[in-house]
Amino acid sequence: MSRSTPKPVIPGPGQESVWDYPRPPRVERTAKRIVIELGGRVIADTSDAVRVLETSHPPVYYLPREAFASGVLQPAPGSSVCEFKGEARYLSVGSAPRAAWFYPAPRPGFELLAGRVAVYPSAMDRCTVDGETVTAQEGDFYGGWITADIVGPFKGAAGTWGW
Repeated sequence: MSRSTPKPVIPGPGQESVWDYPRPPRVERTAKRIVIELGGRVIADTSDAVRVLETSHPPVYYLPREAFASGVLQPAPGSSVCEFKGEARYLSVGSAPRAAWFYPAPRPGFELLAGRVAVYPSAMDRCTVDGETVTAQEGDFYGGWITADIVGPFKGAAGTWGW
């Protein structure tokens, strides 16, 4: 596969291709149960999540802040800017530094992200979507959640920045 011309996997029944996701991204509610484990315990459990869908990226799940165990989220240094969603701030999650982010003032079109937090699944012990263990998106920038119903190829790995 060439860096500039990825060949999308054709989705099977019940699957979604990240190449059918829009740009700018779409935010949508999901009733799927999201569970996050860290340090041998469940630190978040909710069926009130939203997911962000963007071309070439696996979904990123944003959970209500109150879905997290008390005291598990702590402010972390730094910020970044998404051209669509706005300025992100970082959080440490338990012993995992800068393992989560949120948008204190999401830009228009992304208001559903207000009061919600996303985590890098690679920094957690386990993340599940409706009981299925998530595979973390490669790389350390995007934080997508890959399940069996999502097909790529996915941006994030070495050699994919030009997509």
